Amino acid sequence: MFKPLRWAGLCLLAFASLNATAHDRGRAENAPLVIGHRGGATGYLPDHTLENYALGIAMGADYVEPDLVATKDGHLIVRHEPNLIATTNVASLPQFASRKRTAVIDGATETGFFASDFTLAEIKTLRAIQPLADRDPSFNGQFEIPTLEEVIAFVKRKSAEEGRRIGIYPETKHPTYHQSLGLALEDRLLRVLTKAGWNHRSAPVIVQSFETTNLKYLRSKSSLRLVQLVDADDVNADGSLAFNKPYDKPYDWVVSGRAGLFKDLLTPAGLAEVKTYADGIGPWKVYLMSSACKTVAAGGGCADSNGDGLVDERDRKLLPASDIVANAHKLGLVVHPYTFRSEQKRLASDYQGSPVNEYLAFYELGVDGVFADFADSAFAARAMFLLKNDAGYARCLVNGRGCVSSRD
Repeated sequence: MFKPLRWAGLCLLAFASLNATAHDRGRAENAPLVIGHRGGATGYLPDHTLENYALGIAMGADYVEPDLVATKDGHLIVRHEPNLIATTNVASLPQFASRKRTAVIDGATETGFFASDFTLAEIKTLRAIQPLADRDPSFNGQFEIPTLEEVIAFVKRKSAEEGRRIGIYPETKHPTYHQSLGLALEDRLLRVLTKAGWNHRSAPVIVQSFETTNLKYLRSKSSLRLVQLVDADDVNADGSLAFNKPYDKPYDWVVSGRAGLFKDLLTPAGLAEVKTYADGIGPWKVYLMSSACKTVAAGGGCADSNGDGLVDERDRKLLPASDIVANAHKLGLVVHPYTFRSEQKRLASDYQGSPVNEYLAFYELGVDGVFADFADSAFAARAMFLLKNDAGYARCLVNGRGCVSSRD
C-alpha cells in the first residue's frame, strides 16, 4: 500500500542531495507503476510499435508491454495475437493472399493470417495498423513490427536517455497453442533475456500470462518476476461477471481438465496458490471495482439512461470495491489491473467523463500499477494522487528530479 511518510522523506532527501545521481534523486517504491498497455500510446498510434513505445515512454510509462508471438522460424515478435489480420496490413498484400486460412486458438475458430506461417524476414515487410475502429487510422501502414530483441535494445537506450529505469512487461500469448506448434515461447523468451543480461530477479522485467502452467515453468527456470493475468468475458447488468468460453478459464486448465473459472484465482485460496509461483496478479479491473446498469432494458442489458442514443459505460454506475487488493497485499502479491482507456464511452458515469477520475479511484484503492492505453492520463493522475496524499511530494516535484517514481 502507499506509504506517504516514506515518500515524503525520500523526496526531501532528493531535494537536499544535489550531487546524487538521477537514479537516487527522489527514487521511491511507493507510487503505482504506469504500464504502457501495448506501448502506452495505444490510444494514439498502432499497437506494439517502437513509435508507440517511444511516445508512451515520453508520456511517463515506467514499463512498456510487448505481447509475444512466434514466427515460423522461431523468432519472438511483438503482436497482440498470433492472428495478424487485425493489427497489420497483411490482408492488403497480394503476395501473402494464399496464407489466409482458418485455425483454432484456445478452442475458438479464427480466420486470418498467422505469425507461425511467416518467417521473420516476411514479417518485416508488414506494417502495423490501428485495430480499433474508433481510433485514429491515419498512421496505418507506416510502422514496422518489432522483435523482442529490438524492443529491449530500444528500452535500454531510452532508459539511458531519460535518466530513469524503464522496463518491459512481456506477455506470453497463448502459450499452449504455441507449444502445439512446436514454437514454445518460454525458453525462447529466457534465451533473449539472458542474452540481454535481463534474466534475473532485479531486471526491469515482469512476465505475465493468462495461463498458469507456463508461469510455473518459468518460475522453475528463472527468478524473474511473474504476474498471473485473470480474465472474464463480460460484465452483466447487475455488475457480476460472465464467464463464457473461451474467456472462462486459463486454457491450460481446459487442456488438463482442471475444473474452475478465472475468478477462482482471486479467492483467498486462489491467491495463495498464485503466491506459490508468481509475484502478483493482473486482474481485469472490474474484478476490483465493477459497475451495474443504471437502468435495465427489457432485454436484460443496460438501457440508454443518459439519452444520448448509445448504450455504453456511461449508462453504468460503480459498485463498491471488492476486497481482492487487500487480500492480495496480505500475501505480498502486487496488483496490476487492466485495461484503462480514456474514451468517454469507456468510463462509468461516476467518473463524469474524466479518465483521471478513474485512475484516481483505483490509486486510492491501493493498486500497485495500471495498464494504460493513454500513459499521459495515468501519469497525470498519479501526480495528482501523490499531491493529494503526500505533503512532501509537491516540494520534490518543483525542486527535485525523478520524483514520480514507482513500485518497482
